[in-house]
Amino acid sequence: MLPRRHHELPPTAGLPLRFADLRPGAATLAADIAAQLCVPPLQLECSGTASLLIALTALRELQPQRRRVVVPAYTCPLVAIAVQQAGLELQLCDLRASHYDMDPAALRAACDERTLAIVPTHLGGRVAAVDDALAVANNVGAYVIEDAAQALGARRAGVSVGLAGDIGFFSLAAGKGLSIYEGGLLLARDPKLQEQLARTAARIVPHSLGWEWKRSIELLGYAALYRPRGLRLAYGNPLRRALRHGDPVAAVGDDFPLTIPLHRVGRWRQAVGAHAATRLPAFLDQLSAQAQRRLPRLRLIDGIEVLDDPDGAHGSWPFLLLMLPDQQRRDAALAQLWSSGLGVSRLFIHALPDYAYLAGVVPAQHVPNARDFAARSLSISNSLWMTDEDFETICRALEAVLA
Repeated sequence: MLPRRHHELPPTAGLPLRFADLRPGAATLAADIAAQLCVPPLQLECSGTASLLIALTALRELQPQRRRVVVPAYTCPLVAIAVQQAGLELQLCDLRASHYDMDPAALRAACDERTLAIVPTHLGGRVAAVDDALAVANNVGAYVIEDAAQALGARRAGVSVGLAGDIGFFSLAAGKGLSIYEGGLLLARDPKLQEQLARTAARIVPHSLGWEWKRSIELLGYAALYRPRGLRLAYGNPLRRALRHGDPVAAVGDDFPLTIPLHRVGRWRQAVGAHAATRLPAFLDQLSAQAQRRLPRLRLIDGIEVLDDPDGAHGSWPFLLLMLPDQQRRDAALAQLWSSGLGVSRLFIHALPDYAYLAGVVPAQHVPNARDFAARSLSISNSLWMTDEDFETICRALEAVLA
């Protein structure tokens, strides 16, 4: 076990807020990000999951005879919860072996005339192979929703992710590249579909002073504590407590409520996000440069597979995602590193069928590649607070496990 540090690195590289960001201002967050990404107008919602829920509800109204939503078998549990809350049927698709993308053959087999939407996921900022989903969706008459919750700023052939499919969404949750504590951005290529999304949100998303007060207070806490000293209190201590209790799901925060709250984002939080967004492009460039400098060191470690983007794609880099040869050595690495304060973690603990609390939401299904991905993967923070010495400590620990 590595010695405990006084400072705590976050598991993902979020853009830290400054005191000046908290001043009042214009509620231009969605417009400002749309201009940065060179995308059609963005629709601001209270979370990335709320954005997905609104998208599914809108599509269900356009194609009421279709009920199935195809998602990767390894993704955020909130995706499954959104499908259920939209009154739709979840259909899982296994992954490619040792990869985050859906397996093309499994995807074709999962889709038919009952399929409403396919949801490829840009997992951990890596750019997904959306073309497979587009081809299958075109063949069966379904929509494609790009889950870019973890990939704000990622590009494919020079264009922002989220634009290849019919609908895309990003998350502004705590620890993301840009955060208003909880928030989401929703977009559609087609103006008519964009209007449908706006009408759906206007109908189903209420004003809630209680929720907005809660998120505003949480945002103040985030601004104060999202730094190496504060993260020990807000993140590190709860993480280690959950690990001591043998609860990895709680340790990574995969234990979500089964109802997604919907409410309007207030003017002040929008202004905070707009102030911070002026620093976002430079911040993302710094993360990309740091990742490209550190990836070669990881690739020198025999037995590690580093997940990267396909040719022509440039993902965002909230963390580095690795595959180890087997679960035994992955777990041995985590035993050394997870509670060390160095920003090493896991993404999602299980494949979707294996969360006990989702038993009534996710169908039982044989998804061996998704289960293997969950068993062998780990993540290393790409936070700018991680020093070269910190990173080398992680690499040496991995080398010792894999020797």
